[in-house]
Amino acid sequence: MAKPLSIAQNRALWTFQWRAYFEMTKPKVVALMLLTVLVGMCLAVPGAVPLQPLIAGMLGIAMMAGSAAALNHLIDRRIDGLMARTYNRPLPKGKVSATKALGFAFGLGALGFVLLYELVNPLTAWLTFASLIGYALVYTAYLKRATSQNIVIGGLAGAMPPLLGWTAVTNELHGHALLLVIIIFTWTPPHFWALAIHRRAEYAKVDIPMLPVTHGVDFTKTCILLYTLLLAVACLLPVLVGMCGPLYLVSSTLLSCGFIYKAWQLKFHEQPGLAMQVFRFSIYHLMLLFIALLLDHYLWG
Repeated sequence: MAKPLSIAQNRALWTFQWRAYFEMTKPKVVALMLLTVLVGMCLAVPGAVPLQPLIAGMLGIAMMAGSAAALNHLIDRRIDGLMARTYNRPLPKGKVSATKALGFAFGLGALGFVLLYELVNPLTAWLTFASLIGYALVYTAYLKRATSQNIVIGGLAGAMPPLLGWTAVTNELHGHALLLVIIIFTWTPPHFWALAIHRRAEYAKVDIPMLPVTHGVDFTKTCILLYTLLLAVACLLPVLVGMCGPLYLVSSTLLSCGFIYKAWQLKFHEQPGLAMQVFRFSIYHLMLLFIALLLDHYLWG
């Protein structure tokens, strides 16, 4: 007969399992996404964001985003186990079974949907659900394996968070919120293609048709550079419609110039590790851009 676990062993086992489930929600990705949700909420109203949609909206959207991430882990568990970047994830390592991962994803997503539907508004709940389906099923289960334009098409689901924040507060779609969606939609390809260049051999190994695999690294570098130019234009759209003031204009211009410079380096003066530098810079670019939007709204709005 097996010896019962001690209190310390039970605590250690619970902590181990909790961390595995938490890792499946991709907390760093969700944290960056929630920043864009918060900015969408703040830009939707002239003053302070109402407390209920702020708290319930952020929590519900975070839960459904975590659900989508867990489904991504579940669907990609085979290829994750073959790639150096992802082989240590909970499912390939056997920390969480596929059945439990599915139950966790379903439960977390359902709870987030109910929270948004009951305490925020149905529009936000359904838009968030559509984003979950777009990322977890349309992108991860189909587009990722079907076309080299996977991240371009599937990027729309990942670009939705500021719109979700806006609708959580106003319960309506607005053109200004769509401009924020356009920014993230344009930002996503150069962000992810830089990582794909760095991990090209791994994607080729698991037959995922990322752009560097299907069209070569040099072509991908050209696309990254062109997209950073397009992104610079997209970042100016909020200024052109009178949505933002000088603080955002200066900040977005500097950030765009920095991104273009890094992409130019990658294309014409590549050094070892530069693709990952571009990838990391893109994360700071988006984070600082949305912080600038937030500061500009309250200082110049």
